[in-house]
Amino acid sequence: MNARATVRTPATRWTVVVPIVAALALVFSWGRELPAFAVAAVALCLAGAVLAAVHHAEVIAHRVGEPFGSLVLAVAVTVIEVALIVTLMVDGGPKTSALARDTVFAAVMITCNGIVGLSLLVGAVRSRVVVFNAEGSGAALATVATLATLSLVLPTFTVGKPGPEFSTAQLTFAAVASLFLYGLFVAVQTVRHRDYFLPLTPEGAFKPEEHHAPLPGRGATALSLAMLLIALVAVVGDAKSVSPTIESGVEAAGMPQAVVGVVIALLVLLPETLAAVRAARRERVQTSLNLALGSAMASIGLTIPAIALASVWLDGPLHLGLGATHMVLLALTVMVGALTVVPGRATLLQGGVHLSIFAAFVFLAISP
Repeated sequence: MNARATVRTPATRWTVVVPIVAALALVFSWGRELPAFAVAAVALCLAGAVLAAVHHAEVIAHRVGEPFGSLVLAVAVTVIEVALIVTLMVDGGPKTSALARDTVFAAVMITCNGIVGLSLLVGAVRSRVVVFNAEGSGAALATVATLATLSLVLPTFTVGKPGPEFSTAQLTFAAVASLFLYGLFVAVQTVRHRDYFLPLTPEGAFKPEEHHAPLPGRGATALSLAMLLIALVAVVGDAKSVSPTIESGVEAAGMPQAVVGVVIALLVLLPETLAAVRAARRERVQTSLNLALGSAMASIGLTIPAIALASVWLDGPLHLGLGATHMVLLALTVMVGALTVVPGRATLLQGGVHLSIFAAFVFLAISP
């Protein structure tokens, strides 16, 4: 009984209060011009909501086990991110024609290079060589590469419409294919080949589930699920509230507007980043890869169908095709990612390589 009280006590304190406060900050700040002190307050709420989201995601993961735990966080963040993108595109009109492409590509680069590289680096610092399941990680990377190529590369080369756009029939095909591939992967990950996505020991055996604390009950899990959703809504919404300040700073510094999308994507993906790094510190790098690649996959597999459906009501063009520079970075990411996951083992070097690609992406966003 005492152990359970110890587990519940934090959930009755800041991890419940902070998401609610952050959601209230979103309500009072949405659509308003904020003075400097209000921006600072919303930013603090944003940081607290990120930490609370990670806590509740870990409670849920502890209850349902892997790979379901990482899937919950990846899908929850992506669904809210998709809703934000569609809302901004509906409100923004033709000037947001490339918003979906820029956001999805930024998410792919952040997850496949930033989160993967940081997780490998943290894991290798602790254990010198990190071990993960090549079958599961390779399948995830192959799905991400296929989705990215179908949705972000092909529009640059199709001739159905001028510019980097799909025709209506092509966009419908891309949306259906994205949903099919994502649904098929989730079925493989959670049912048919679940063991491909479980953490491994250095000897290649399956790592046992961590049970340092009792499993949370159904009530505690339901509370954490509700608080996770509230925290994620607050993360995305508060990120949007502080975005005018970010835009002003970017404009004052003379940087391209694409930098704003990168900053917002970094803020939105903070919960996954922190959760992945924590898993890597516990020598569960497979969980980190599940989070990173699963988030990239969900970002494409859910965003493109949602945008395809929303395009019925959207005015203006929908630019999905990447430019030459971004296609080179995507190809390099896929090639290096394959060389990383195929051996099923990685060192500091692989982490450093992925982080270098991520740094190149950020640098070229600032200085194209």
